[in-house]
Amino acid sequence: MDDLFTPHGRSTDGEMPETDALSAMPLAARMRPETLEEVAGQKHLLADGKLLRRAIETDRFSSLIFYGPPGVGKTTLAYVIAQQTSAYFVMLNGVESNVSEVRDKIAEARARQTLHGQKTILFVDELHRFNKAQQDVLLPHLEKGTVRFIGATTENPYFAINSAMLSRSQIFPLEPVPADELVSLMRRAAADTRRGLGKMLLRVDSDALEHMALKADGDARKALTALEVAVLSTPAGADGYIHVDLAVAEESIQKKAVKYDRAGDGHYDTISAFIKSMRGSDPDAALYWLAYMLNAGEDIRFIARRLVICASEDVGLADSNALRVALSAARAAEMVGMPEARIPLAHATVYIATAPKSNSAYKALDAALEDVRNGKTLAVPDHLATPTRKKLARLRGVAEEDTRYKYAHDFGDEHYVPQAYLPEGRVYYHPTTNGMELRITERMEYLRKLREQ
Repeated sequence: MDDLFTPHGRSTDGEMPETDALSAMPLAARMRPETLEEVAGQKHLLADGKLLRRAIETDRFSSLIFYGPPGVGKTTLAYVIAQQTSAYFVMLNGVESNVSEVRDKIAEARARQTLHGQKTILFVDELHRFNKAQQDVLLPHLEKGTVRFIGATTENPYFAINSAMLSRSQIFPLEPVPADELVSLMRRAAADTRRGLGKMLLRVDSDALEHMALKADGDARKALTALEVAVLSTPAGADGYIHVDLAVAEESIQKKAVKYDRAGDGHYDTISAFIKSMRGSDPDAALYWLAYMLNAGEDIRFIARRLVICASEDVGLADSNALRVALSAARAAEMVGMPEARIPLAHATVYIATAPKSNSAYKALDAALEDVRNGKTLAVPDHLATPTRKKLARLRGVAEEDTRYKYAHDFGDEHYVPQAYLPEGRVYYHPTTNGMELRITERMEYLRKLREQ
């Protein structure tokens, strides 16, 4: 069914009123929320009774850091807080501003507080770009309350922001806006006569709105920009209405740029999800994260290395063939390059994800390393040492029989003879019963019985 957005205040001759400064701004900027009720999404922070909403409504907060992907309302929320608390709003950018500018804004805030009794909210966008010198200038004034600080970042603040700033701030993660709320936001923008497109004759199909909301992937700015492009690029029909159907919507919203900083969170979070999905035996999730990395242009050699590690660490002796598959996939991917490299990488991903799992060898080595690092160094037994060492042992009075090494292949069909290989009994390797490692478990149990005879 079509959605009709009837114009208000439109002249009878069909001409639009003269544009003003507001109408010259992009739709996403014009539709920036003015109250907490207009903020799309973020119910986990702004629903009644939630901490952030209580802090805003009671005007009881000092320094805040908003963390989340683009277009989810970090800057918007800072604006709304300033309006809600009747504070003067000052905005800086972590890339463009310098120490001198920070000092100037702090001096202005101090004067504003002294002369007019008005608080100042200093908002820093791209806070992760704020260098140490800028932060050092700002920190004392946060403690004194000269300014109320709000920072916004797309990077994980626990990695990207220094500890001094973190210790003085409350951190609130913002989430992608749900698709149904993006649809509601676009409907409101299409009907709003003051800030939106409500002075135009529009017919926007529901499936067009749903498509744009889905492709915006939680980004309110992208959804509103797509709606604006769709409306402004579509000529009016014979009835005077601009009709935005699904075909127009598909052309108006481009592929969402994947947030994937190969030196930052996107890189490490995604590879972590990839490894954990394979370890958790979920091939579908593992393939999704593989596709995500490939689409973002991740180095295929990096992916291949992680496959090799996972095959040995997490599949291990339950299926030693996994390591061979991973190594072959790594060589094949490097040999053929993209886009075909995705095929052997997918092959290895599914194999590792569906293989039985055992980290027994990995855990055994870590246990042995722990003993070595803690100073529990053991001497090589005399019968395993070099001939020179054996002679010295005999000179010390060690019996010749105790220095004689028993060559396993000389002892029966089993090629096994009980013999100490550590000076004291220690067990590091505990085989599982998963996959092929069951055979190892059975073999170790059999040898144990031979030793006890």
